[in-house]
This record gives sequence, structure tokens and C-alpha cells, in this order.
Amino acid sequence: MIDLARIVQETFVAQAEHHPTLSSTNDRATWCASRGAKQLPLLVVADQQTAGRGRGGKRWWSAPGALMFSLLIEPDTVAADRDRSPLVALAVAVAVAETVAPLLAAQSPGIHWPNDVLVNGRKLTGILVEVLADRRHVIGIGLNTNNTLADAPAELQATATTLRDLAGQRFDQTDVLVDLLRHLADAFSMLRDDPSALSARANARCTQRGQTVTLHWGNQHKTGVCRGIGADGAILLETAAGVERFHSGTTSPQ
Repeated sequence: MIDLARIVQETFVAQAEHHPTLSSTNDRATWCASRGAKQLPLLVVADQQTAGRGRGGKRWWSAPGALMFSLLIEPDTVAADRDRSPLVALAVAVAVAETVAPLLAAQSPGIHWPNDVLVNGRKLTGILVEVLADRRHVIGIGLNTNNTLADAPAELQATATTLRDLAGQRFDQTDVLVDLLRHLADAFSMLRDDPSALSARANARCTQRGQTVTLHWGNQHKTGVCRGIGADGAILLETAAGVERFHSGTTSPQ
């Protein structure tokens, strides 16, 4: 059971709510925003989602035991400068990776640009950042904590992972969430004050470095060797034209 009182007391969250089941925590946070939620950041936690989603409209595996939540936050909390909004998802990935790293001993979590957190090449976390019309942000995070791949759909068995399976133990969900929220506050502070430092921390965990990848955006694509993540959060691809920077898109191995 999530201790909401402790979360409000020990983190930057101003208001928190817990639901046994929701269609989507992002949908609930968006609904709260439409009803004029004032005490922000607002945290919405659910034990289970019936219609959780990831980037590009993809479905997110929402199993009992996973940590599933969304934050509704003011734009100034993450980045008053509109140009820095694309870095929010990368900041979240850094926070998640730095939260779970101490829980995994020698297994180091990596960041697959733009925002996936991987361990041993398998996806541990789903992140979805949605920007509302008034520029408030809804940040959805699905972290596989106490669920297990034994319950996952067959198509995810080779691509996903969980903290429970990696560490061979269960974790206190409140402890994990409090620590993650503290790392998020730190990452957002860096995003506001020193975005290049944030990008450097992401670059240090970049899983695509040195690999030939294809970047897809809209109906276009570009193939090159990944040279890491730049100071502005862009993925760097070395192509025949030299090292090029891209600020959006998804990548696949060549």
C-alpha cells in the first residue's frame, strides 16, 4: 500500500491520490487539470491500469505489482523556457535510472534515447510526457517493480524486465516512489538551471552509443552511428554528412 501522507511530507508533491484501478493515470491527471486542480504537483497512483499507454499510442503492460503513477505539474517546475520542454522525458529517464541503480547491484541501467530505461537490453520503465494546452505537463511513469515476467504476455518475455526478476526480491513501493520523486525533483532542477549537466548524465548511460541505428520521425528516417546524447539532449548520429543532431523521433537498430 502506498503511504500518500509520507509522500506529501517527504517530497515535492503537494497533493496525492490513490486508486485501485484506473483506465490511465495520465487520463486521470488530465481530467484533474480540466477541473482546475490548484495544488500542484499532483500525484495520481493506481494499482492497475486498464488502458495504460506509452509513446506513439503503444499499449503499456500494466501488471499488478508494478508502480504506476502520473504527475500533473506546472511548466515552471520543469522548464520555464519552452525550448527545454523536449528534455522533460529525458530528465525523467535520468531520474528513473538513478533511482533503480542502487537496487540492482552490478546491473547498470541504461537510457535508450529518448526516454526508455533498459537493464541488460530489456525495458524496465515506460514514460509518457503529455503537454496540455496551458503548458502544464502530465508525466506518466510505469516502473516494473514487484511484478514478474512470468505474468507478462508472450510477446514481452524477451524485451521487458522487472526489478523483482532482476534483484530476486520485492521492494517497498513507497520507498521506491519517495526516492524516485526526489530524483525527479533533482532532475527538474538541473533542467531549469543547467540542462547540459542533465544531458551529460543521460549521455553517460546512453545504450545506443557506437551502434548503427535508424532514426524515424514522421515519414522520414536517417541511419547513422550513434555518438551519444548532446548537451542539448539531442541524439547525435554520424552520417555521410557528418555528425547530425536530432531532437525528436524513435530509433531502431540497423
